[in-house]
Amino acid sequence: MGAVIRPAEVRDSVAIAAIYRPYVERTHFTFEEVPPDAGEVALRMANPLHPWLVVEEEGRLLGYASTAPMRNRAGYRWSVETGIYLAFDAQGRGLGRRLLGAHLNLLEQQGFVTAIAGIALPNEASIALHEKAGFVRAGIERAIGFKLGKWVDVGRWQRDLAPRADMPNEPLPYAAI
Repeated sequence: MGAVIRPAEVRDSVAIAAIYRPYVERTHFTFEEVPPDAGEVALRMANPLHPWLVVEEEGRLLGYASTAPMRNRAGYRWSVETGIYLAFDAQGRGLGRRLLGAHLNLLEQQGFVTAIAGIALPNEASIALHEKAGFVRAGIERAIGFKLGKWVDVGRWQRDLAPRADMPNEPLPYAAI
């Protein structure tokens, strides 16, 4: 049986936290310094407008894609920031491409207009993944974060999900899709 992509559930928060932990502890790809526990992950997953998906194979979670509000101001509600993390031993199998594709498809169906990926640089694998999914480089924030003893640039990659309407419809909760 192949890998299955499905909506994340609260019960997945333990496995999601375990996948994310080494990124927090050993890489500059996230600026978090303390790995969130399962309870914190479950809180982050609770927003009905911002879906999280997981990829699972033979009962083991291999990765997840998350969504968060782009900014807190009302005018940003049609834009989302995305994240994707795979277990290190699950990389290189095309799972990230499938997971990100499913995630973007869901965001489109919800009525979001723009997806933004913030990529801490360097990270050639993430850049390649996002560009294959239709993201284009929108800019670089120079030395904006400090992690593991160095200042890190963050690239912003953007993918339009829908045309800009004069008055866009409100995004739908993902459970309504």
